[in-house]
Amino acid sequence: MPDRSCSLFLTALLALGLLGAPVAAQVTPPGPSTVAPAPLSAPALAPAESLQDVLTALRGSPGWRGADLTYRAAQLALDSARTRAGLSLTVGADSSLVKVPWSGGEWQGSTTVTVGASLAVLPWSAAREAVRAAERALAAAAVALRSDRASLTVQAVQAYAGARSAAATLALADAQLALNTRLLAIATDQHTQNLITAEALLERQAALQSAQASRDGAARGVALAAAQLTRVLGQPITLPGDPAAFGALPLLAPAGDLSALLARALAARPEIARAEVALADAGAGLSAAELDARVPDLTASVRAGQLGGGQGGAGRVVSGNLNSKSGVLGAQLSVPLKDTSALPNGVALSLSGTFTLLGSPARDALTQARLGVQQAQLGLDTARQAIELEVRTRLSDFQDAQEGLTSLQTSLVRAQTAVNSARARLEAGLGTTWEVMQAELGVVQARNAVDTQLAAVALAALQLAQATADLDPALLGAVPRLPDLAPPTGERP
Repeated sequence: MPDRSCSLFLTALLALGLLGAPVAAQVTPPGPSTVAPAPLSAPALAPAESLQDVLTALRGSPGWRGADLTYRAAQLALDSARTRAGLSLTVGADSSLVKVPWSGGEWQGSTTVTVGASLAVLPWSAAREAVRAAERALAAAAVALRSDRASLTVQAVQAYAGARSAAATLALADAQLALNTRLLAIATDQHTQNLITAEALLERQAALQSAQASRDGAARGVALAAAQLTRVLGQPITLPGDPAAFGALPLLAPAGDLSALLARALAARPEIARAEVALADAGAGLSAAELDARVPDLTASVRAGQLGGGQGGAGRVVSGNLNSKSGVLGAQLSVPLKDTSALPNGVALSLSGTFTLLGSPARDALTQARLGVQQAQLGLDTARQAIELEVRTRLSDFQDAQEGLTSLQTSLVRAQTAVNSARARLEAGLGTTWEVMQAELGVVQARNAVDTQLAAVALAALQLAQATADLDPALLGAVPRLPDLAPPTGERP
């Protein structure tokens, strides 16, 4: 039976495998190799140990900037719509050269400068409706911006938790590899002394090869997790190799019961905002179709100034017109660059209208607009049902993750008790070092399972907060944290 000093040596070796020095997650998997210098064109690696470092780097990611640009585009669309609906001023010039009669007349030239203005004054004008539509779109874009940022935050936290879990898996694989390496050395000595058979020695070799393969797979998992985080952030960052060096994950406890969660989700989710905007746009289209079917196309005009005896605007003339359908009031001032003082002044009023007697599309447009309202209402109802199902699912996932944590914590206590029992049997001469080593590895595995489940609880709570639109990336750094992966004080790894 191996002595107690061998047991202590193996335990120290196991701890050494778990508490390895931090390594960069962007380089090749840890191992005996020479690290080549990075090329001069490679981007600088930003250090990131805590989640707050990752969230800070997230502010400069392509997804974050893209969400900001989308919202900015909605702002510019509203500014453009307000500009088109506001007062518009134009300046023009008209020059002509006339010879009458062409055979014996003289050439006479004239130039007229025209200043025009237009303004949408009626509430149903298309320009004003475009402003209202742009305002609704901007409100929906603001909700979408907050949702996009929350979604990116969840992705970053998930990627960070994945890197944290991958580092813990690699540490556990290192411990298993160290254990199997030592066991193979013991088995080799025992085979040399004819204490075990060749089949038993081959079994130890196969176990070592399996542990090596698991360790290689865990190292690839670390690199893959780092690549996933790089994709989310848009830049490579340096991650610690020791799972205990990672920062804690936030723990967002859901506030309120299911009814409160559903109410907040239905009031703040971007899907609802977009569906409500679509319904409002469809309602505006229906109102416009009803107005088009009810209001005739009339244009009232007035002209005052040197009208030239009704023969056209030969002098200084001020004119204005208002159309009943477009709702746009237009004004124009024409000033010829010649002496027109001899022309008499006058005023002219006119009213023109257009009436469709056959082939009017107004009735079909009205029917189509009503169908559009029904479709938009159906889309809103569908969005509400989808969000309600998502919130219920996320809440159920969070509750399942919490309930699954209890049994794993009990398993950890049982594994720690098994270690104490194995050590007591070894000291009494009734056990073996192998039993102690197996029990200690069981503690590491049980603790790793508890830490993984704690991360699952945190991510489930985060996804629930995203589903209810309660997740505010700006306040994520102030919420409580889950415990670190480091073992409790006084316990052996």
